[in-house]
Amino acid sequence: MRAVLLVAALLLWATSSAAAPDFKRGTVTLVDGPRRVTLDVEVADTVATRARGLMHRTWLPEYAGMLFLFDSPQRLAFWMKNTWIPLSIAFIDSAWRIVDIQDMNPPAPGGEIPIYLSRYEAQYALEVNQGFFARHGIGVGAQVSYRPRAARLPSAAR
Repeated sequence: MRAVLLVAALLLWATSSAAAPDFKRGTVTLVDGPRRVTLDVEVADTVATRARGLMHRTWLPEYAGMLFLFDSPQRLAFWMKNTWIPLSIAFIDSAWRIVDIQDMNPPAPGGEIPIYLSRYEAQYALEVNQGFFARHGIGVGAQVSYRPRAARLPSAAR
């Protein structure tokens, strides 16, 4: 019995580790008139990282978010499956301007999971704590810039 529990625990650990992709990191700066706000972001730029997003998180620091990068402009669709934090999402066009902002709420247990569709084509999306854009005076038309964080070399390579 003990061996079965150990094997089950190891399988659970292995599958959950494989399901949690590594996110790149960077900095996003939002500029709307005289207002300028900088955030630390995790970057979702692969199918696996975009699918994972902010799932299973219980909190997000105020000046943090997740930046989703897509290959081309399109109507983007997001949902809140397994996402427990109320979020706001800014849809950003290929010129790095915010074209739409929406609030997204975690679904009720057992309830329907709504789809949040961008009103216009966008190539990028930025998720932050719900109300962040309003609290900081950032609206549609704001300019966005993204700076990736340099990758660290493995300790053996230094």
